[in-house]
Amino acid sequence: MKIYIIRHGETALNAKRIMQGRLDEPLNESGRQLAVLTGQAIRDIRFDCCISSPLKRAVETAKLVLEHSGNDIPIELDDRLLEIDFGDMEGRKLSEMGQPGFLFYTDPVKFAGFPNGENVRQVCERTQRFLKELIKKDDGKTYLISTHGCALRAMTNCLFDDPADFWRGRAPYNCSFTIIESENNRPRITAVDKVFYDEKLIVDHFKQS
Repeated sequence: MKIYIIRHGETALNAKRIMQGRLDEPLNESGRQLAVLTGQAIRDIRFDCCISSPLKRAVETAKLVLEHSGNDIPIELDDRLLEIDFGDMEGRKLSEMGQPGFLFYTDPVKFAGFPNGENVRQVCERTQRFLKELIKKDDGKTYLISTHGCALRAMTNCLFDDPADFWRGRAPYNCSFTIIESENNRPRITAVDKVFYDEKLIVDHFKQS
């Protein structure tokens, strides 16, 4: 089986480097453009199933990618694919948290979590539960999974040699893929942060945070 995990396209809050977490933001024009370009670039890929976080930005990304890649399949929703819950910090900049917020990027596994929200370990637990359940199917199908930056890193963290390197140098680019191939319940990552659109359109919000 093959699993294409995409981070949603850009939103207005992404562009402002504001933590949106569970805020239900739609894509902005740039985000929609990247999703369309991505879909057009992968027209040779036939997806059998699509599963998305229920948040608008993830669902809209999945819809546009499927539509423009010629894949006419339904989108299932799964709450385990939701972004990390930023709790009291929703809609604010990470810099407002000072040193505790800095740890979210520099040492996220030790980060205690957001007030009235989640920590990274909790996100790893729920997203990896989803991934392990999917891999157990071992059905030879090709999946499109639409999710979020922290959730994507958390989901795939267990497949890397060094799980302590959570961010792997950056947050996933908008509309970038991490690709997993699995046979006989043995998953392996074959691509990280792969974009199918012009790399000149990449905006690295992680470096700007």
